Amino acid sequence: MQSRVVPLEEGKDPAVSIKASHSKPFPIRLLQIFLLFLAICIAFSIISMYTVKRFGVQTARRTVKPVFKPCFDEPNTLDRWIRPPSNLLHKMSDKELLWRASFVPGIKKYPFRRIPKIAFMFLTKGPLPLAPLWERFLKGHEGLYSVYIHPLPTFEAKFPSSSVFHRRQVPSQVAEWGKMSMCDAERRLLANALLDISNERFVLVSESCIPLFNFSVIYDYIMRSKYSFIGAFDDPGPYGRGRYDKNMAPEVNITQWRKGSQWFEINRKLAVSIVKDARYYPKFEEFCKPNCYVDEHYFPTMLTIEAAPLLANRTLTWVDWSRGGAHPATFGRADITVEFFKRILEDEHCTYNNQSSSICFLFARKFAPSTLEPLLRISRNVLGF
Repeated sequence: MQSRVVPLEEGKDPAVSIKASHSKPFPIRLLQIFLLFLAICIAFSIISMYTVKRFGVQTARRTVKPVFKPCFDEPNTLDRWIRPPSNLLHKMSDKELLWRASFVPGIKKYPFRRIPKIAFMFLTKGPLPLAPLWERFLKGHEGLYSVYIHPLPTFEAKFPSSSVFHRRQVPSQVAEWGKMSMCDAERRLLANALLDISNERFVLVSESCIPLFNFSVIYDYIMRSKYSFIGAFDDPGPYGRGRYDKNMAPEVNITQWRKGSQWFEINRKLAVSIVKDARYYPKFEEFCKPNCYVDEHYFPTMLTIEAAPLLANRTLTWVDWSRGGAHPATFGRADITVEFFKRILEDEHCTYNNQSSSICFLFARKFAPSTLEPLLRISRNVLGF
């Protein structure tokens, strides 16, 4: 007779085995909670689907962005090519900036209505104490001028949003008098100004410069000129040819060596010539060092070699060297009189567009900050603005 304990071979109790085979009843309370949760989920899903269908389809379409992005946005209108930079504080290096500024259209005729502007380029150490005078000079002539400021890099210009100088500071570096860094600053100003394709003439001024006429007179005088105003004369003495270094040959020989004022006015063609120059720059950088003052020789010599017929060979900025010394005279508050300006403006004779003219200077320097109040007081009657 076989034993009936075979199914219990792991020591399991038959009673326990039978008891475990019966399921425990599902709690009613837990079932109610589950059904309530399911109903809430279904209701939320219905509401979400209705909301997206009714209100969110267009929004969703707008916010979806393609995974692939091109390396650059290709300009699709002419306006994007000719619009001046909205922010002058770009991230370009000098090398990149000069390269970008050297672009020249191959077709001379513009396919849009271009109103030529004068770019006023302020080469400064920091503040512009005579800014209110320039504000008055420029007022009402928007669209005919641009302003650029190159101060020391540690200086941050703070002009109100209504000012013509507001946000007109360009990325700058230290510029030392008589050294190549000064010409670098001037090239930097020119390059930034060239990024605005409407800038046709370029005037270099300092914080101590003032205009001698109203804007309309100066604009017409410059725009109608066949020539650019930069001094470039052959000085046979120790302060001219005496500064020439024979190592500058063959790019520059002594008969081509010129000297002129730092403060110039040039057209767009010559501005491009200056920023793209890689032929003469290395020679002047290496061989024109004090007592050779590069800001007096580099541009006059280079432009004489490259474009002599385009030069008026004189500056538009009046200065007083009568007191002697390495720098011109600085004028203070007591100097600002009607008689003072008569001495500057009267009895002048020069050549303008190959004809005799009595208007030879459009700007003057050096004026101390203390001159601002008397200049504003007499500007309407004496200067015409």
